[in-house]
Amino acid sequence: MSTTSSIQPFVSIFLLHLLTMATSDPLQDTYLQCLTLYSEPSHPISTVTYFPNSPSYPPILESYIRNLRFNSTTTPKPSFIVAPTHVSHIQASIKCGKRFGLEIRIRSGGHDYDGLSYVSEVQFIILDMFMLRSVVVDLEDESVWVDSGSTIGELYHGIAQKSKILGFPAGVCPTVGVGGHFSGGGYGNMMRRFGLSVDNILDAIIVDAEGRVLDRKSMGEDLFWAIRGGGGASFGVIVSWKIKLVPVPEVVTVFRVEKTLEQSATDIVHQWQYVAHKMHDGLFIRVVVSPVKRKGQMTIRAKFNALFLGNSEQLLDVMNQSFPEFGLTGEQCMEMSWIDSVLFWYNYPVGTSVEVLLQRHGSAEKFLKRKSDYVQQPISKVDLEGMWKKMMELGKIALTFNPYGGKMSEISEVETPFPHRAGNIYKIQYSVSWKEEGEDVANRYLDVIRRLYDYMTPYVSKSPRSSYLNYRDVDIGVNGAGNATYAEARIWGEKYFKGNFDRLVEVKTMVDPNNFYRYEQSIPSLASSTTSIMSE
Repeated sequence: MSTTSSIQPFVSIFLLHLLTMATSDPLQDTYLQCLTLYSEPSHPISTVTYFPNSPSYPPILESYIRNLRFNSTTTPKPSFIVAPTHVSHIQASIKCGKRFGLEIRIRSGGHDYDGLSYVSEVQFIILDMFMLRSVVVDLEDESVWVDSGSTIGELYHGIAQKSKILGFPAGVCPTVGVGGHFSGGGYGNMMRRFGLSVDNILDAIIVDAEGRVLDRKSMGEDLFWAIRGGGGASFGVIVSWKIKLVPVPEVVTVFRVEKTLEQSATDIVHQWQYVAHKMHDGLFIRVVVSPVKRKGQMTIRAKFNALFLGNSEQLLDVMNQSFPEFGLTGEQCMEMSWIDSVLFWYNYPVGTSVEVLLQRHGSAEKFLKRKSDYVQQPISKVDLEGMWKKMMELGKIALTFNPYGGKMSEISEVETPFPHRAGNIYKIQYSVSWKEEGEDVANRYLDVIRRLYDYMTPYVSKSPRSSYLNYRDVDIGVNGAGNATYAEARIWGEKYFKGNFDRLVEVKTMVDPNNFYRYEQSIPSLASSTTSIMSE
């Protein structure tokens, strides 16, 4: 490469930065002066700070908005975006956020279903972590240091480049950011064998409300407990995680089988409820249920997606013993490596290169809403039939059933903030997605998912009706403006965390008493609230 061609990109960046500076207003200059004051000169923060009049601001803001409901002209926009490449950029953003009364939104992959990682009704800035994406695999102690801005796909790719017999229990969507995924729990199709992502975290680096950079030892076990499932953005900016890798066989087996009502879907789903959480802990069978049209008539399709940590012969033995009603055949099974199963589960064609995991943007973004529930007793056939009828009446809606049991039932519900352990046989994700624009259209689809959620009330967990933090849902409650009270936050907090909510509040009060890290569903600090746990 010639010297001229290698210099051109840097010249372009420099000219773009000059343009940004030349068109900035006095307030922007003040912000930038503050950021520069508190960051290290060797890592100039001006090169990673984007104001609304910068040509780079719109594409950076929009590139990680995964839900188009929050990408309209009326959606509140940040005063500026910092895309840190060095920890000092995070520290400076915290100090200047405090100085100017700006709330901070922390975005790693942008998959917050209700947009809380990049939208606020008050003046705010975004710390966009996408430039912090290092993945360092240590085969000697079978661990990885992974930055919060990495995607799950990049993590899996990094592991696969080093080993064919090590993996990690995290999600099946490769474009999800590690930071939010881990700090909210992180579940995937190996959780019945190895638990959640948070059950396999060894250490973390966090920047607290005072701008201090802490690891597990210096932050203490209380804070380390809180960020593993309690939502990291309530407590600080998590820069990176150290995770423990898990053993995977050289050959795993997958299948994807569809059943309609005419193919005994109701009977099979009904029986799945009794066996999926009790079967071999290396087997995970997800069910996706949705209304479809077949031969001009509406019916229900149940799609069974499975991962088995073993070969097809072993899988057939397990299925024939535990779930013969399913009728699995050898022809329906596919053997492959664990990393290829990651691609299979994200619907890539068999034979797709593992390099596709490095793509940070998958399918086209859409408008969407998600909700969640936990089921603790099997739903009867009659009630399943009622559910199918309701779904066909509502139209475009899907339910995803994810089995629990195995390792999930062995871990105490207080081991991490994630409390949904023994006693839950499966989790439900409600999903509705659409492509049409307009508020009326959005309200129609939101009504659809909320009506099905209301219909399901008799069949799911109670007192509280539990939800999964990483399926963010503002319908279950939000904090008011400013410093939320314990009573306000408990409305939604106990649904996500059950009895662990109180300990999260105690940790928050200890590490961030002035409630700097706050948003619509952040853990409250009793020190900044007039309400205490004892007075409730």
